[in-house]
Amino acid sequence: MGHGYHHHGDPSEISEKRLWWAVGANMLLTLAQIIGGIISGSLSLIADALHNFSDAASLLIALVAIRIGRKPPDQFKTFGYKRAETIAALINLTTLIIIGLYLCYEAIMRFITPEPIAGWTIVIVAGIALVVDIFTALLTYSQSKNSMNIRAAFLHNLTDALASVGVIIAGTLILLYGWIWTDAAMTLLIAGYVLYHGINEIPKVIHLLMEGTPEGINIDDVVRSLEQNDGVEDAHHVHVWQLDEHTNAMEAHILLSDNADMDQVKTSLKSMLHDEFEIQHSTLEFENSACDKQN
Repeated sequence: MGHGYHHHGDPSEISEKRLWWAVGANMLLTLAQIIGGIISGSLSLIADALHNFSDAASLLIALVAIRIGRKPPDQFKTFGYKRAETIAALINLTTLIIIGLYLCYEAIMRFITPEPIAGWTIVIVAGIALVVDIFTALLTYSQSKNSMNIRAAFLHNLTDALASVGVIIAGTLILLYGWIWTDAAMTLLIAGYVLYHGINEIPKVIHLLMEGTPEGINIDDVVRSLEQNDGVEDAHHVHVWQLDEHTNAMEAHILLSDNADMDQVKTSLKSMLHDEFEIQHSTLEFENSACDKQN
């Protein structure tokens, strides 16, 4: 049995200082929006405050997961702790979906029993919120490209920025035309956008946790490439999964041809798997006679 270990640094250097700034900004904004929402009677403003609070919580979860993920492998977690970030992404996306559903409920109730709303308070507080939301979204944008964990937190901030735009529009329409219903309508739109992102991203996280085949890798292609190698008669029991978001792993049984040099074949296969399929960790079991090929 052969083992290939390739250690790579995190492709994106996570700036904890930026994340802490984003947490602080969201906490202050949450307080301001709650006060503004109570004074104005705006549901959309309170809904945005709730979402901002979830942003701060999501960033804290992301920060904790980053620190846990940096722990080296040990006797209890021999592959390391990087999946802590994937679990954090699952928590944050699940929270995002729950918030979206809650906002839908509250918006429908506000349609049924409308309440008076102070338009100017909404516009002013939401305007401040928009500046903070853009600021925090920019802090996490570059890091979100290579991390499910940070991407989940970034989505919280992005939806908040768009929600703030929606709240400003609703407040303006209330000021100009007295359309109180626009507050609930805008809350529904915000909720729909939140649900869209949460439902779109969460399957990717679950796929990784379920040890699904990495995106872009076809098992048949892997088997075909293995069997095209000189000295390989057959490849079976092939399994490919992700150890974490950036590390692919594979195990397989390899039936050697007569007179094949096992060490030479092993070196060739590991190199091919790394270069063609970006499989950094491979475990190969070599055989000299056919075995049961049932998975």
